[in-house]
Amino acid sequence: MNLIETISKKTLLADGAMGTMLHARGIGFDKCFDELNLTNPVVVAEIHREYIEAGAQLIITNTFSANRFKLSKHGLQDDAAEINRAGVELARRVVSASYKDVLIAGDVGPLGVRIAPYGRVKLEEAREAFAEQIRALAEAGADLIVIETMSDLYEIQEAIKAAKKSCSLPVVASVTYTRDDRTLLGDAPAKVARGLVEAGTDVIGVNCSGGPSQLLRILKQMRGAVPNGKFWVKPNAGWPEQVGGRIMYPADAEYFGDYALSFRAAGANIVGGCCGTTPLHIAAMKKALESTRVDTNADVMIFPVDEDSVEPVEQPTQLAQKLADGKFTICVEMNPPRGLSTHKLLAGASLLYDSGADVINVADSPMARMRMSAWAVCDVVQRKIGVETTLHFPTRGRNLLRVQGDLLAAHAIGLRNVFVVMGDPTSIGDYPEATDNYDLVPSGLIKLIKQGFNMGMDHSGTSIGQPTSFFVGAALNLCPQDMDTEVKNLHRKIKAGTDFFLTQPIYRADDGPKLIKAYEAKYGKLNKPILAGILPLVSAKHANFLHHEVPGVFIPEEARKRIESADDAERSSKVGVEIAIELIEGIKSWAGGIYVMPQFHRYDMISEIIVAVKE
Repeated sequence: MNLIETISKKTLLADGAMGTMLHARGIGFDKCFDELNLTNPVVVAEIHREYIEAGAQLIITNTFSANRFKLSKHGLQDDAAEINRAGVELARRVVSASYKDVLIAGDVGPLGVRIAPYGRVKLEEAREAFAEQIRALAEAGADLIVIETMSDLYEIQEAIKAAKKSCSLPVVASVTYTRDDRTLLGDAPAKVARGLVEAGTDVIGVNCSGGPSQLLRILKQMRGAVPNGKFWVKPNAGWPEQVGGRIMYPADAEYFGDYALSFRAAGANIVGGCCGTTPLHIAAMKKALESTRVDTNADVMIFPVDEDSVEPVEQPTQLAQKLADGKFTICVEMNPPRGLSTHKLLAGASLLYDSGADVINVADSPMARMRMSAWAVCDVVQRKIGVETTLHFPTRGRNLLRVQGDLLAAHAIGLRNVFVVMGDPTSIGDYPEATDNYDLVPSGLIKLIKQGFNMGMDHSGTSIGQPTSFFVGAALNLCPQDMDTEVKNLHRKIKAGTDFFLTQPIYRADDGPKLIKAYEAKYGKLNKPILAGILPLVSAKHANFLHHEVPGVFIPEEARKRIESADDAERSSKVGVEIAIELIEGIKSWAGGIYVMPQFHRYDMISEIIVAVKE
């Protein structure tokens, strides 16, 4: 039977656990199971026979720990080749006696030591230890090599290389995962699958780990990364529990039978069981596989999968999707509280969201004043209100180490939209003596995110395990004193990878077209969305302050006169809302949306504006 040809036509059924069955026969875990190939071959042979009778079409040799590193713990390192040969030979005798066409997989497990760069064992030493074991298995007549229960991608890649150099047999490379669907060193299933293929494996595997549900989830991720691959799946019978001094596994045989169909439907070419499974589990899997034919036109009963537990492919943020679709997008800025209470902030965010705001932008220590962490506020708003947020990410006061650590933290808690800005100088805030040191200007940080983190690398070029998926915004001044300098800065930020721009407050609808025209005359079409800053006027005093004292803000005389004509606070607010609405209607022809900045916590004004422009 040729492995690759066979699994290209049908799903092959492998055996279950060897260690579980040996322990059930009274052999303690402190014993060397592999040595039984020499000292008690009958007990190993009985287990092989039971699995074949249960329906296994592939059995794995009792050589999981038969490498010189693990055998040295029992003083058996010099017997490695003999133990491996004996494992294949007794499996072959059982197969011959059964008169069945059953494949024999030479089993290779982890070395039991850490290899470089996370341990002292050099790569060439690890490769030679694997080669020694694999040569013995191949020479004794194994049909294939299975390298299993590996948690270190470096180690399994060395084992694959050793197998390919030592023999011409097909190679299965199978990895085990922790509860968070990552290896012990943090590698995700997609990365592992690609790494195994690059190392030369013929079949990509997942085994041990948790129960069938977890491995089905992981199988889908691996197949998504390598759609044309061949896949091996051997789950534990659930997570082990200690009951009355015994190790117990909760998943019964019938449960495994149901999942055999799900594995096959998800693309598994070889299925079986790992720790805690028995011939009963394999028999149930055989019955299920044989009783349900594979027919895309038929209604096949597949064990239901909890889709919430399946790790989804990272989708674009709602902000990114709306801007890409050309929908006029409304973002509203909110400041973190100065103390512990988030009640008022959440009430305001809820009002804005209910009114139609698409995104809540959370400022980071605006005016360099001490406030709650913007990370925490974004997290609370997203969880409790359900509205997407944009995290303001100033470079001020952050060196390279902190910048990168903060980015990882933001991504870990589910933040994807970030607005990169220099930040207000600490000299104007609560702590003027605080340091303002920084290693990156905004364009440099944007480049680090878009060309580094979003590609899976940190600033030094070292892998961070998996790419981030940040959607990055940058600041833009639509009415600068020096147009040429602003245009150059705009181009620099676009080249760094900026996805969208937020502007300072404007009060003239033609400010945008002027800057866009200046940019396009020098660099060509501007194809990044601009969210124009809208800061509603609350009173005449407020308007005069902004116009005369805030750099980059120009309020036309007509607008200032309109709000000065209001005879009370209520009328002033109404005029401020009217001016904002008129301005927003005037910028819709060129802006991708608006970035509204409430003043004095007047979320009611912002709500009124949002409702009006949404109609």
